Amino acid sequence: MTTKKTTKKTTKKQSAPQLSASPRAVLPGSEKAPFVPSASIQAAGETPAPSGTKITVSVIVKRKAPLKAANRTGKERLTHAQYRQRHGADPAAVKLVRAFAKEFSLAVAPDTPGPERRTIKLNGTIAAMQKAFGVTLVHKTHDGTTYRVREGSITLPSALVGPVEAVLGLDNRPQAQPHFRVLGETGDLSAKEAQAGGFAKPHAGYAIQPHAGSANTSYTPPQIAALYQFPSNPSAAGQTIGIIELGGGYKTADLTTYFKSLGQKVPTVTAASVDGGKNSPTTANSADGEVMLDIEVAAAVAPGASIVVYFTPNTDQGFIDAIATAIHDTKNKPSVISISWGAPESAWTSQSMTALDAACQSAAALGITITVAAGDNGSTDGATDGQNYVDFPASSPHVLACGGTKLLGSGSTISSEVVWNELANNEGATGGGVSNVFPLPTWQASANVPKPTNPAGGRGVPDVSGDADPATGYVIRVDGTNMVIGGTSAVAPLWAGLIAVANAQNGTSAGFLQPAIYAAKGKAAFNDITSGTNYSGTPVGFSAGPGWDACTGLGTPIGTKLITVVNPGAPASAKRKGQHQRRPQKSRPPVRRSR
Repeated sequence: MTTKKTTKKTTKKQSAPQLSASPRAVLPGSEKAPFVPSASIQAAGETPAPSGTKITVSVIVKRKAPLKAANRTGKERLTHAQYRQRHGADPAAVKLVRAFAKEFSLAVAPDTPGPERRTIKLNGTIAAMQKAFGVTLVHKTHDGTTYRVREGSITLPSALVGPVEAVLGLDNRPQAQPHFRVLGETGDLSAKEAQAGGFAKPHAGYAIQPHAGSANTSYTPPQIAALYQFPSNPSAAGQTIGIIELGGGYKTADLTTYFKSLGQKVPTVTAASVDGGKNSPTTANSADGEVMLDIEVAAAVAPGASIVVYFTPNTDQGFIDAIATAIHDTKNKPSVISISWGAPESAWTSQSMTALDAACQSAAALGITITVAAGDNGSTDGATDGQNYVDFPASSPHVLACGGTKLLGSGSTISSEVVWNELANNEGATGGGVSNVFPLPTWQASANVPKPTNPAGGRGVPDVSGDADPATGYVIRVDGTNMVIGGTSAVAPLWAGLIAVANAQNGTSAGFLQPAIYAAKGKAAFNDITSGTNYSGTPVGFSAGPGWDACTGLGTPIGTKLITVVNPGAPASAKRKGQHQRRPQKSRPPVRRSR
């Protein structure tokens, strides 16, 4: 009898999983490039990360069931409850990660989100994290700021490769840059400094001295809206616009002064903290310029909308966590989300791009539109290797990528609109080109998108555009000062505001727009921009022309017509607040002319 009991106990103990002893495998897509170009690395200090320091990582696991193609294109929408039930975290994967964490002395964080997020947050020491994920973490200092850095690939017990799709947060170097430009600044000093206190030397003040021979004008956001034929008395009452910010902050006093100067009611603005990010306004020489541009443009063209700003650290972990938080925010329920931060596709790990794009697929399934700035550094997106790149997340095929123009006009009449390109004066140009990561979407099949450098790519950027040249920029109030700001950062909130107005007017959310706007019926809703380029010298970039192009996409909006085009025509039963379950009209093949 004693022998039987002993045998039973031994068998049970042997059957317990021993992940720490199993073979390890590389987590696909986790390879992280060196910190900065080699010359800068030599100048940077490097020390081992203190082994006892505690950090938090985000482990993203696979879905219970994949989203159907009809979900990813918004044809079949899901409620939040349906999404959670069908496409939340795979329970077996969650169980495996919990067992892994226990074996490697990591703890599941108390603030781990619900299964709809597919994210398990793990806390632990640097020493435990290095052992668990097969990495070496070091501190590197650059321009006076110290970052925790890993290079190379993450490894996991082989049983976790597949169930685990991404591990984020081991490295906290800045991931993205805001895409705004202050009139009169040479280059993008403010945007670089706003990146996280590193990667750019501080600069003093703003010298608003336009280059010789230029004619400059500026507009308030409502004046831009009038030029783009937004409804004359727009209302976005009942809508919430989410804004993702990777730094900076806003001051309520500035918002009060600004909206009173426009003769508008001050909007309700709420700050939401993600991964410890907070509303932290400082000075105009910071990411505050981005935050205030986003809030003031979106709210001014969509009166009555509530604004929720999701503040998060400028890391790939923070960026992805913030987007997922906004998408699955069932309290504030944003129907449109604006993003004005990004980086060249080459600056991202594959796992990060896959995870962020997967979150945007979820947005499409839930009937939420995401507008994203396409970048301010022309066809190279600021890269210096002689190649053209598009900016991510604008290159995700599940977001509305927003390029930039130079706009001249008065009242409701546009006198001139061309591609924004001031590269010759080191004052930026619209991003745009062809993704080397994401393939050509079906809805762009007839848009005559140029061939990608990498055969795996093909998605054309941008989809749409709007005024972005600082020389025809937006009057914005930042930290007690009125200034003129441009950049594609202004275009993402402009489009977000237009979509919020459309959602309120149509009684249902527009959701994923591309099948509707690329269809033949969408053509009449755009000002087709046919003049200009987004490059200077080499490499040769892209030129505008009739129809879609890689500088301005389909063009700039004719607001009232666009509101009709993006109306999914929901039946009355589906127009209840918070209900986004309807099947949009079947899109027709796009009709585009060759350039």
